[in-house]
This record gives sequence, structure tokens and C-alpha cells, in this order.
Amino acid sequence: MENQLETCKNCEQQFEKDFKFCPHCGQQAKNELTVGVLFYNTISNYFSFDARFFKSFFPLLFKPGYLATQFIQGKRLLYLHPAQLYLFISVVFFFLLTTTVVRDQVQDLDTVLKKTLKNPIISDSTKIEAQKALDSVKLDSILIPLKEHGIPGIKNKQIESLDSIIKTNAKDTKTAALTFDFDERKVDSLVAINAANEDVYRAMGMPDGAGSIKRKFYEQSLKFYKHRNGGQILQAAYDTIPISLFILLPIFALILKILFYKRGRYAHHLVFSFYFFSFLFSVFSIILLVNYLWDVPDWIDWLLVMSTFFYLFLAIKRFYKQGWFLSFFKTGLATFVYLMFVTPIAIIIISLVGFLFY
Repeated sequence: MENQLETCKNCEQQFEKDFKFCPHCGQQAKNELTVGVLFYNTISNYFSFDARFFKSFFPLLFKPGYLATQFIQGKRLLYLHPAQLYLFISVVFFFLLTTTVVRDQVQDLDTVLKKTLKNPIISDSTKIEAQKALDSVKLDSILIPLKEHGIPGIKNKQIESLDSIIKTNAKDTKTAALTFDFDERKVDSLVAINAANEDVYRAMGMPDGAGSIKRKFYEQSLKFYKHRNGGQILQAAYDTIPISLFILLPIFALILKILFYKRGRYAHHLVFSFYFFSFLFSVFSIILLVNYLWDVPDWIDWLLVMSTFFYLFLAIKRFYKQGWFLSFFKTGLATFVYLMFVTPIAIIIISLVGFLFY
């Protein structure tokens, strides 16, 4: 007797009628739409993710290299997928970073720039004349008689140092304000009469025949000069970090592949990197959250940050199964190459992208 076949309503493939689920796509065979069916998949998927997340999160924190080893050995449903775990924890981290740090830094930077880069109220010629007058004054001729006769409440040593303090502070104030590397008065006059951007760019120093990238640089420079919105540049740089990590993480995996070229395929090193970066984001998230709730001493924060190196060392020792000394040496070498070469280049690129596209 032939088995009766049924057609799946989802993938339209045939399967035996006695099956409860389609062997091709996994959809339930008899799924008449009820309230229970409507919410079953959502609730099931949520609690399945929740359970696997906690099964993965605690070994991630306290068992270096364990999850990567289990995943490579084939246990890929018991724990959360490395890429899924990384995405979830990174979203939490960048949310905390934005709400606890970035927003305040953006506002503070805008405030500082608007104060230090604002157009001076006193003209340059007035400042020069004032400085000449100050240099011509013999403060000693005023202070020495005060020293001889004495001033109630002021000691002679304080009078002796007053002259040097006044002149030192006066000279320091000349460099207090930030300036741009072009004729600001000429640019201001062109902006005031709504001159064409080309004329303003040339006044700022853009050469004739400049390429699109250089032109974009002057365009953004003028935008920054007009609005003093450095906070938006910082915000754009922070927004670029999550995307750049999709490049930085594979580079870290490539460094591991070079150091452990006989220890598996590149995908194995990528799995290890996903779990390690998930651990990094977990530690940084904990630091941000704890500092937001309580005023934690800085040495504790630095201790937690430094502990990530020893975590990496233990993870490499467990995952790659090499000796203690060799594991420690390769951990230090990987960390040095990544922090001294990859990270600075990434910071420069992120800053340029943030400036060019804010």
C-alpha cells in the first residue's frame, strides 16, 4: 500500500501524510490558523534564543575558548551561533555607549568648539597694541614700592612673584583660541555676501583642478567652519565603528590564521574571533553599565580591560592546544600587531569617514 502524500503549503514539496512537520522546510504539517498557532512560533523562537543565550553567555565570560571549541567539534545548536551572539552583544554595547558616553561627548564638544572657535570680539590689531602696552609697562616700578611699604594681608614673596605671573598669563592667553589655516576674514566676507562655494574654497586654499576627494574635504571644512558642529563629526565617527568592525574582526582572524596556520581553516579562526569579540563587548558593556550606575574607581576599569589580554591568552591556549609559553608569545604578538598597526589605521580611517560624511 502506497503512503499517501501531502503537499507543504510553504515550500510546495510533497511528504508523507503521517509526518507532523515538512521534512524540507520544517513547517508544521497541519497548521490551521488559530490564536495558539499565531503566537507559537514567536514565543518558541524567543525562549529558544533566550535559553541558548544564557547557555552561551556564562561560558563566554568564564570559560575562555570553550564555546569556540564546542562549535568546531560540531555542537552548533546547543549554544548560540557565534555570529548571532556577536551581533546581539554588539548591539547592546553600542546602545549603552551611545546613551552613556557618546551623547554627552557630542554635546560637550559642540559647546567647547563654539566657545574656542567663535569669531574674536577684539580685532588682531587691538591685541597687538595691547600687548605692546603691556610689554612697555615696568610692573616692577609699581610692585617694588608696594613691597617696601608693605600691604596688609600680602607677603613680600607674593608681591615678588606677581609680576611674572601677570606677564606669563598674558602671553599664554594669546594662544588660547584655535585658528584655521586660511584667511578667516576673507572667508567670512565671502560667506556674508553669499559668494559661490568655488570662490570660498579657493579662499580656503583649494587648488585649481582639485579632485573629488579633495573638493569634498574643502566642502566639509567650510561646513565645519560655518556651524562649528564638531559633535556631528564625532557622532558620525562613532556610527562608523560598527560597520568597520566587520572588517577589523576578519583581520584579527587573519592574524590568528598566520600565527596558527596549521590549526584549521580560516573559518575556525573566524569562529574564535567572533566569540572573543563578543567577550570584549560584554566586558565593555559591563564597565559602561556599572559606571553609569555607580562611580567606580578608574583602576578597577583598567583592571577589567587588562584582564581581556589574559582571557585571550587562556582562550588561545585552550582552543589551539599549544604550550603555555608558545601560547603566551603568540597572544602577545597578535595583540601587539592588532593594537599597534591595525587599530591606529582603523581610527584614522574612521575619523576621515566621519569628517567626510557627517
